[in-house]
Amino acid sequence: MKSIKYMYVVYFPFLGLKKGLVSVFLLFTFHFGIGQQLEAYIHYAEQNNPQIQAFELKHTIATEKVNEVNTLSDAQVSFGYFVSEPETRTGAQRARLSVKQMLPWFGTITARENYANSLAETQYLDIAVAKRKLALSISQSYYTLYVIKAKQKVLQEQINLLNSYEKLALTSITVGKASAVSVLQLQIRQNELQQRIDVLAQEYITERSLFNTILNKDQYADIEVVQEMKVPEEDPILNDDKLSLHPELLIYDSLYESVSKSELLNQKQKSPNIGFGLDYVAVSERTDINVEDNGKDILMPMVSISIPVFNKKYNSKTKQNKLKQEEIQLKKKERKNHLQSLLTKAISSRNTARIKYKTQEKNITQAKHAEQILTKNYETGTVDFNAILDIQELQLKFYMSRIMSIRDYFVQSTIINYLSQ
Repeated sequence: MKSIKYMYVVYFPFLGLKKGLVSVFLLFTFHFGIGQQLEAYIHYAEQNNPQIQAFELKHTIATEKVNEVNTLSDAQVSFGYFVSEPETRTGAQRARLSVKQMLPWFGTITARENYANSLAETQYLDIAVAKRKLALSISQSYYTLYVIKAKQKVLQEQINLLNSYEKLALTSITVGKASAVSVLQLQIRQNELQQRIDVLAQEYITERSLFNTILNKDQYADIEVVQEMKVPEEDPILNDDKLSLHPELLIYDSLYESVSKSELLNQKQKSPNIGFGLDYVAVSERTDINVEDNGKDILMPMVSISIPVFNKKYNSKTKQNKLKQEEIQLKKKERKNHLQSLLTKAISSRNTARIKYKTQEKNITQAKHAEQILTKNYETGTVDFNAILDIQELQLKFYMSRIMSIRDYFVQSTIINYLSQ
């Protein structure tokens, strides 16, 4: 069938560039006509899956935090009224109004913004990871639906084949070449295959419900499943170097950067804060004597500074940040090793699936030849229905194994794409 390719695009901030974006293309290659179907389901899930929506809201909240930190502390306004008015040379003081605004040290607000932005970048990477995992879950569930449908189709074809054998057996009975036992054996075999079809129908309902749940759709909504899948002749080109750019690993780079921003903010917070204020005192005129500036109100500008004398908490924060960065680097190394082992395992499993697929293709061809030989013996009067049932059972086994090999191949391919694209 025609090979179909499509690209699934995820954007996330690239560390080191405040607003730079780098795109990662998850290239899923299908050598059968399901690319557009699966792409549509993945796109629908991205728009409607509650988990993705929750991650996007979390990122929006983190982005809004930038506006929260880009503010000054509250201005202090105080008012006092003298119950007992103190007398001064120019008159009695009636009331006092004070206004004061503290300002952080130069660059502190910018450091806060940079730290908040780094946290928002990490949240954005979480979205990228969530979308990759969502695409992986949808693809694997889709392949499970295919397996159920494909097995039902094979079982029904086998039932139809047994029906033809049953007619052959009935004809043989009339001419004395077979017994009624052969007919009963064929009917019992058909009953067993029909039972397996009915059981698969229940499994399909369960898997369809799971698939629609991921899409956030009604659990009984119809799913379009491809009728036929084949293992391609060649595997897509694999680029192991892209593993280092996987968003699961870039999250650790983002966390490392956020700790660095946190330390810069910590150093700024060790600096003094400067305050500017103004005092206004209302003064009453003296009536007992006339003096210069009689009753003149007092206006007094003020400058204040808060000095962090005790720096123990800031020094402790610096040590904590260094330890956090070491922890992040170790976690990243451990996660990379884990992803690398998953990639190696997936490649090996996909190769195994291809080997099994080719083997079952050969077995199916040979079993069909054996079946043809047995049915041709009917003309010579030496038909053996037990042998026919044995060959039919072998054929069914080979068909089922081929279906599972196809599923394993493409499931492992989705895992490889998740890790390497």
